[in-house]
Amino acid sequence: MQKFKSFASDNNAPVHESVMRAILEVNQGDAIAYGDDVHTLKTEQLFKEQFGPQAKAFLVFNGTGANVSALSHLSRPFNAIVCADKAHIQHDECGAPEKFTGCKLHALPAPDGKIRTGQIKPLLHSTGFQHHAQTRIISITQATELGTVYTTEEITEIAQFARENQLILHMDGARIANAAASLGVSMREMVTDTGVDVLSFGGTKNGMMLGEAVVFLEPELAEDFMYTRKQSMQLASKMRYLSAQFNALLSNDLWLQNARHANRMASLLSEKLSALPQVQITQPVQTNGVFAIVPKPAIEKLKRKYFFYVWDEGRSEVRWMTAFNTTEEDIEAFVKAIREALED
Repeated sequence: MQKFKSFASDNNAPVHESVMRAILEVNQGDAIAYGDDVHTLKTEQLFKEQFGPQAKAFLVFNGTGANVSALSHLSRPFNAIVCADKAHIQHDECGAPEKFTGCKLHALPAPDGKIRTGQIKPLLHSTGFQHHAQTRIISITQATELGTVYTTEEITEIAQFARENQLILHMDGARIANAAASLGVSMREMVTDTGVDVLSFGGTKNGMMLGEAVVFLEPELAEDFMYTRKQSMQLASKMRYLSAQFNALLSNDLWLQNARHANRMASLLSEKLSALPQVQITQPVQTNGVFAIVPKPAIEKLKRKYFFYVWDEGRSEVRWMTAFNTTEEDIEAFVKAIREALED
């Protein structure tokens, strides 16, 4: 089989060998279904170790399932959810958040992927006015869809604003490990201590085969979520296979090792691209994504050799993602191919 290397998404990376081994290890004999097994109990404890003893984690199949089940659980159809205009719930979930929550999405302009409290405040002027959707949830993405990262101070500011206005702060953490690695803080410091209420925790982009989690940092918000998860078709019968993956990822800091490596490979790619004047990097490279404007003819030539996404066709902007399995040799070969495409 011909070796295939993608810079399109960390979703294209294989399963980490430790995670795959963990799946095989639990594939022995019978285990109680629907999460009442010893492996899932261990997973729940590991999430408490990461986020604090009050954290309540519920495993689900995928990121959209995590976001939609969490948001629908915390809202009513007349509510509104505030997010960035680049947010995954706005752009990449096929309208699932609107369909299953019934809520209006207020998508705010976010050139760097991050929203600010000053943008949210005007939306609260209609609170109590029966003709307008009532803002209920602020959803931020960490790391953002543009690879940038909210600082702990920025998250704390949004969380305080949410509390002052009786709102709920949801974090889409599809690449939460990359964000924590970038900031050099623990996930507890970045999420629990800043005041996030509920988190969609991502594992698939960081070495897992499948599986994400909804983590409630405020226990009262988790009440009856077991029913929401079931009704959302996100309850796995053979839960041990999801749990085994999280147990591998959350043990011995594998999540952090994987994220640090992916981030480092993106930094290396960015550093090498800086020597190419035809390539303009458009966002700070803080995690494992590099966004760059590249001449269109070069993009077409490069795509004959590598798979990646054009992020903004109008600006000729591409997105190049690295993963836990990206090597320095991969970066060298990719940069060489970019250089050749620019020279032809």
